[in-house]
Amino acid sequence: MATLRFKTNIKCNGCLQTVSPFLSGIYEIKEWNVDLASSDRTLTVEGIEVAPSVIISALNQAGYKAEQI
Repeated sequence: MATLRFKTNIKCNGCLQTVSPFLSGIYEIKEWNVDLASSDRTLTVEGIEVAPSVIISALNQAGYKAEQI
C-alpha cells in the first residue's frame, strides 16, 4: 500500500464534506484524511497504485487545490 501526501487549501469540516464524495469514489483509495491543524492542510492518502494526478484532479473537480509533497 502506498502513502501519498498533498498540500491543500481545505480549511474546515465543511470542506471535508465537500471533497468526501470525490475522494471516497476513487476505488484505489483505501483511506484518506486531512490534518486541519497543519498550516499546509496536509491530505494523506493510502491506497493501492493511486496516481497523484487522479487525486489532484478529484480535488480540482470539488473546487480545491492540491500539490503533492
